Parts: sequence; C-alpha cells; structure tokens
Amino acid sequence: MKRLLLSILSIALITNLAIAQTTLTDEERGKAMDHLKKTNAELLKTVKGLSEEQLNYKMSEDSWSIANCVEHIAISETNIFGIVQMTLQNDPDPSLRSEVKMSDDQILGLIESRTQKVKTREEFEPTGKFGDYKGSLAEFKTKRKENMKYVKSSEDDLRNRYFDFPFGKVDAYQVVLFMSGHTKRHTDQIKEVMASAGFPGS
Repeated sequence: MKRLLLSILSIALITNLAIAQTTLTDEERGKAMDHLKKTNAELLKTVKGLSEEQLNYKMSEDSWSIANCVEHIAISETNIFGIVQMTLQNDPDPSLRSEVKMSDDQILGLIESRTQKVKTREEFEPTGKFGDYKGSLAEFKTKRKENMKYVKSSEDDLRNRYFDFPFGKVDAYQVVLFMSGHTKRHTDQIKEVMASAGFPGS
C-alpha cells in the first residue's frame, strides 16, 4: 500500500511539473511575433518624416496630438508588458483556464477596434516623461525590441497564468497580444489625426 501511494504521488508530481512547464506552441509564438513585428513596422512607417507642426497638431483642445499618442504607446509598452511580468510571480494554474472566455482573436478585435473610446488611466497619460517625441519613439523601439526578444525565446508558461482586465480574465499570452493590438489601436488614432481637415501639410 505504501509503495502504491508513493507511485501515485510520483505520477501526480510528474504531471504537475509537466503542466507547469507548458510553453508556447510554434503557432502561438509565431502569431505573437508576427503581430508584434507588424504593429511595430506600421507605427514607424506612419510617423516617419512628420514635422514638428504635424506631430504637435491637435484636432481639438482636449484631444491628443501624434506626439501624445506615441508617448502613450511607449508608456503602454512598458506598463502592459509589466502585467506579463507580474503574472510570472505566480505558479501556473491550469484549473483557472475555464475562466478565460475570450479567444486570442477576440482579444485583438476588442483592443484594436476604435468604435468604443475609453479614457486612459492616469499612469498611461502622456506627460512628457521621455522628454520629447524623439525620446518617446526611442523608448518604444527599445521596449518593443526587448519584448519581442522575450516572446521569441521564452519558455515560461504564459497560458496558465492570468490577469483580470475589466472585461474579463485573460492569460499572459493574451496580454502580449493585447499590448500589440494596443499599438495598432493608437496607430489608427494617429492616422485619424493625419486625415483630419486641419492637419498641417508639412
């Protein structure tokens, strides 16, 4: 009986270790990397060559300029990825997977859509913390490079660690997608500013 119990415990331990060491599939890793690269390239292409007047133009007194948007994206690249780092402080817990109700594509669709506007939290507000537009863009480039390096090589279990957003529980992998989709969301906002009637020609 004692030997049987030890065998059962050993099997349970091996099973738990196997679950705890679940890593991203090649498909998951590729999807995240492709999206991170795409949103990175789209932002850089969109803001390339803009003048100071264009960067600081606002459609209204209380709206954001392109420079404000870029600073917000740079802040978010650190703060949202910080959520991933925070989840890693907890052990993986497969028992909570059923509480994740949204698919990866639904997460991307939610954050990328600009049909519903949301006021950002104070810690995400642009305040000139990177000095100027060039500082904000440099910060974004640095953080995005670091974050892509992590996603490309990480062996962490991102599917069985979680974070509770106001719209529901997501896993850490989905937080990465949310971060990348957030860049797309505000790149589209920049395009809206550029398409407005009063946007400077140069």
